[in-house]
Amino acid sequence: MTAIWAGIDAGKTHHHCVVIDDTGKRLLSRRVANDESELFKLLGDVLDLGDDATWGIDLADGGAALVIAVLLNHGQPLLYIPGRAVNRASEGYRGDGKTDAKDAAVIADQARIRRDLTPLRSGDELVSELKVLTRHRRDLSDDRTRTINRLRGHLTEIFPVLERELDLGNIGPLVLLTGYQTPASIRRAGRRRLATWLRNRKVRSADELAAKAVQAAEGQHTTVPGEDMTAHVVHSLAREVMALNEKIAETDKLIEGRFRRHRNADVISSMPGIGVLLGAEFLAATGGDMSAFASADRLASFAGVSPVPRDSGKVSGNLHRPTRYSRRLQRVFYTSALISIRCCDESRRFYDRKRAEGKRHSQAVMALARRRVNVLWALLRDGRCYEPIPSVTLAA
Repeated sequence: MTAIWAGIDAGKTHHHCVVIDDTGKRLLSRRVANDESELFKLLGDVLDLGDDATWGIDLADGGAALVIAVLLNHGQPLLYIPGRAVNRASEGYRGDGKTDAKDAAVIADQARIRRDLTPLRSGDELVSELKVLTRHRRDLSDDRTRTINRLRGHLTEIFPVLERELDLGNIGPLVLLTGYQTPASIRRAGRRRLATWLRNRKVRSADELAAKAVQAAEGQHTTVPGEDMTAHVVHSLAREVMALNEKIAETDKLIEGRFRRHRNADVISSMPGIGVLLGAEFLAATGGDMSAFASADRLASFAGVSPVPRDSGKVSGNLHRPTRYSRRLQRVFYTSALISIRCCDESRRFYDRKRAEGKRHSQAVMALARRRVNVLWALLRDGRCYEPIPSVTLAA
């Protein structure tokens, strides 16, 4: 059997593929379109060069999704090499220039000589859907944050007192701004009429919100230049935020439905502090299959909650935060640790103990997150749900 290695420098519209043999000799170098027929032709040409091919690629999703699917569907072994690792490795190869062909050759050679690269596998359909949905929800949430910030900026220009009083993360103030944006319009409506208008739109605490808005309006009688047009923009942005809230709520329902269908959903959600959304993020980042992680230490390293050494010469025992890890998975463990401090006595005791040892808040939360990685990894390995440790009562 002839062993060959194929490296793919992936892009949005085109990929570059370089194939080498066991001596590093280049057998093929080609730029191919990100098109199914072109990728099938490339696959056939590569397999004609050798019947034992190993592939490497520097992207795991996005524009590389089609070529990954083609290779995995045809049973081809595929290794993932992060782009950052490719850039660093290329410094050890001849030449200072950077081209797609050189990057593809580096990927192929790294796939040939390294034994610690992560293999890509065909994902569970539920996990694939959760990846899409959680990414879409994150985009919607970012859009909502940006829109709220723009809304606050425009409202501050014409009505700063009201901007300080309103919590635009709630639906009531947004409904108010779809109808009334200026001090004069709120004064004309009056407290009673404004409260009735809000109640008709099913706003909670309508009387309190109306009183707050009228009080703010009574404190400003100056008309700002461009007020009418700014008010129109505020009205549009408030409706946009409400529409984004509805889209996020719809996406949350889709996420929950798919998360509940996963075989490990009950195990993951049994952990204090991990609900549907964080559980879905965990599945999207790891696939929920701990066979990809030989130990809890590997999972902690991937999540970025385990310090790594930085020793040199006489300096030893120097630990620092890792630079290569899954940001979304670290957020899952850090956020769930924060939540568990409030709802789990065991987590609270662990956090208080770390604080008593002199650790800062963030350090204590990170230590708790690391501890929770061990617990969740073991639960998934054994297929059992979390059970709180009963408190021990000393006999009198």
